[in-house]
Amino acid sequence: MNIALSLIVPAYNEARRLPPYLALVRRHLDKQYPGCCEVIVVDDGSRDGLGDVLRRLAADWPELAVMRHPANLGKGAAVRTGMLEARGELLLFADADGATPIDQEARLSEAVRAGAEVAVGSRLLRAADVTRRRTWTRGLLGRLFAGFAGWWLRISIRDTQCGFKMFRREAGRELFALGRESGYLFDLELLALADRLGYRVVEVPISWSDVPGGHSSLTGELGKILLGLWRLRRRMRDEG
Repeated sequence: MNIALSLIVPAYNEARRLPPYLALVRRHLDKQYPGCCEVIVVDDGSRDGLGDVLRRLAADWPELAVMRHPANLGKGAAVRTGMLEARGELLLFADADGATPIDQEARLSEAVRAGAEVAVGSRLLRAADVTRRRTWTRGLLGRLFAGFAGWWLRISIRDTQCGFKMFRREAGRELFALGRESGYLFDLELLALADRLGYRVVEVPISWSDVPGGHSSLTGELGKILLGLWRLRRRMRDEG
């Protein structure tokens, strides 16, 4: 069977937020990609009963596949596991909280079909028909981090950390096979690798809403993240 779109969703302790998002995903994909899509949820060592929830959903949803890490390895590792297993011509990953409505995949797939090899959802680029709901503190911190990280790693994309990115199959499989970052910095590594390999990367404005209940904290892990940025820049320079 030809798979037009693979959606990869990394999930850690998302038994509450993920099921409503998956219901919207199923409705959208059944309409837009009937019989030619797959959804891969990678349970990254959850301890809140997510595995049981996913097994029940998969029982009557043939397009849903569930993979599990026995321990929490990090978002980057979870996305990589799903990406390297995916069979679609278009490979999309999305956050489990559903902050980006699944119908926004049409914006990214249009960019890929127009010639991009990587399409990056952006909460910073403006467009008349997108809506954003984001606390000003989170928005400011995100802009500051993305600006600094982009400058530090020489990445032109403005919104590096948006958890909604699509890849043409060949590009996605190569980038994730080369990637090593398992945590917060995996997006930056992917974009730096894409630049180094000469892939065409475009940034696409998308709708987005802040969803309470996330597990990561930029401020709480700032020291670790800054050290990781220094390490990543040195590695990319040595390998470049």
